[in-house]
Amino acid sequence: MALQNRSAKRIEHWRIIALYLGLYDAVAVNLAYLIALWLRFDCHYSAIPLEYLWSFTRFAPVYSILCVLVFWLFRLYSSIWRFASFNELTRVTTASAVTILLHVAGIYLCDQLLPGLGIRRMPVAYYVVGALLQFCLVLAVRFSYRLILFIRGVRRSDEKAASPVMIVGAGAAGQLVLHGLNQTEGVREKVRCIIDDNPNKWHRYIDGVPVVGGREDILRAVKAYKIQKIYVAIPSAETAQKRDILNICKEAGCELKNLPDAYRFESSDRPVMEAMAEVTMEDLLGRKPVQVDMYDIFCFIRGKTILVTGGGGSIGSELCRQVADHEPRQLIIFDIYENNAYAIEHELRRVHPELNLVVLIGSVRDSARMNKVFETYRPDVVYHAAAHKHVPLMETSPCEAIKNNVFGTYKTAYAAMRNGCRRFVLISSDKAVNPTNVMGASKRMCEMVIQSFDKMIKEHRESEIPLLYAHMYDGNPKPDLSLPEDFRAQTEFVAVRFGNVLGSNGSVVPLFKRQIELGGPVTVTHPDVIRYFMTIQEAVSLVLQAGTYAESGTLYVLDMGEPMKIDTLARNLIKLSGLKPDVDIKIEYTGLRPGEKLYEEKLMDEEGLRRTPNELIHIGSPIPMDTAKFFEQLKELMQASYEEREDFLELVGKVVTTYRMPPRPEKLTRETAEHVS
Repeated sequence: MALQNRSAKRIEHWRIIALYLGLYDAVAVNLAYLIALWLRFDCHYSAIPLEYLWSFTRFAPVYSILCVLVFWLFRLYSSIWRFASFNELTRVTTASAVTILLHVAGIYLCDQLLPGLGIRRMPVAYYVVGALLQFCLVLAVRFSYRLILFIRGVRRSDEKAASPVMIVGAGAAGQLVLHGLNQTEGVREKVRCIIDDNPNKWHRYIDGVPVVGGREDILRAVKAYKIQKIYVAIPSAETAQKRDILNICKEAGCELKNLPDAYRFESSDRPVMEAMAEVTMEDLLGRKPVQVDMYDIFCFIRGKTILVTGGGGSIGSELCRQVADHEPRQLIIFDIYENNAYAIEHELRRVHPELNLVVLIGSVRDSARMNKVFETYRPDVVYHAAAHKHVPLMETSPCEAIKNNVFGTYKTAYAAMRNGCRRFVLISSDKAVNPTNVMGASKRMCEMVIQSFDKMIKEHRESEIPLLYAHMYDGNPKPDLSLPEDFRAQTEFVAVRFGNVLGSNGSVVPLFKRQIELGGPVTVTHPDVIRYFMTIQEAVSLVLQAGTYAESGTLYVLDMGEPMKIDTLARNLIKLSGLKPDVDIKIEYTGLRPGEKLYEEKLMDEEGLRRTPNELIHIGSPIPMDTAKFFEQLKELMQASYEEREDFLELVGKVVTTYRMPPRPEKLTRETAEHVS
């Protein structure tokens, strides 16, 4: 208790500083006017008339008390001067002006009303020079502390051999980055130069840092100033303009960070240095981002029950996030992998505690399970993202690819139709076009399933759609899930086809990043392999738009611009890490993997393209097909998949006539042996 009393009685350090500051002010304000009087009489103290000295000494004590009182009222003794800014400068100026007026008025009133005090009017120069000197002395002592800290910080920064930094952008964002680097403690970085495309800013300075030129001067300035880090601070720039600048910067071999576009819409309370992010491959895509009218999507999803199959995967989880943002009545996540399902469930419950969320574990290959889910929850819209997608792995397990992708889609679509679901959106792939691998062929068959269901519904022949049981999952006895003869389906079936998704599970970008972190080598299958790329957010926005606007039977295709070489992708990622390809990180070419081809196509020739209001989204025309024959082929394919017949791939080729089946392993071995001999 005694120790607590001693702590309570202890005077805070700032109060002691305030006391010293008050004593200083009392001396400084009078010293200012004494110097003014001395200057008035040619810097000769003996030349000052005695009546002026007498007046000064009589008024000085009164003026000291007035000044300290006014300064206290303006809170000049309670500010933290190490962070002094324009606000403190304004208060010092105002307080000084008030005391100067009191000084003039006080001497005048004493001379007129109290002549007995011996205080007489002073020369005009006394008031003018004294006021200026007082303001300087009062201001100097308060801002000198910050100046000392700044100089000390500069010296410490130099002593620590700070990393030389370039800022691209001399606008408001660039100035925020500059100030953020200067004011953040512990940052060992020094801004050496600034780049801006506005010629009016060239050869000028911002806080002592020169603006040395435009984007064409970036590489020259990097060498001249030995830059190690580049901060790009142009959040309001056009997409193409920023992409060009980032592409130049990555050639400099420096660590590269970017201020995202979203920063200009965020609260200004967020420190700019926290917002700086690593430059991603998304920033270097050779096209504008896909623009989707999210308001219409919001109106469509709001108040509906949404089911996402494969909801724990890369695409599925992002679908769940965006659906959760649009106020659904209920969101159902269905996935066979409980770890992924748990992760997205935990995230959504934290971000959206009010969300009516259901997480279910199961396989889309189980007819009874899928029907029970639809029968219980009655979803209005289904986004079918559940699929095996890893190309080389599916080549070694082709039967599993067909079971999960094709028959999983078939059973989910059947359950959706049987239970009155309004829309079914299939997520397809550009690998479905002229496929050279089982995964691509399975995706093409998924599209054919959707096309067949749509055709049969439009012809009012729903009852002729066969129910394909998978005896591995349905159990025994099999439930009766057949359709009544008078059944009328109302489900609209659509498909969305797009290319590789940057950053998704199994994509090359995470693999390349891990290889770079380990010091290489980075493995590329072939120097000429090209692929179309899009971001996860773009892919999901497109899927949501398809579910919002699509007419039944529609195949949506995204125009992803020009494809990118995988080799270029790998080299760009190495450069974005501040390293040099084939110097710091070696690139090795391993050869095409089973089922891979050099380039992917977005549409088969016979499908054609139709435009939509969104210039980056097109509609492919369905290819005519014999639905009855297709259903019979699927029955045979299902039986063959569970029996794992040797002619399984030949059966796949009969269903997907554009499938270019690779040579069998034994054929490949024989041909290789003959070539060697």
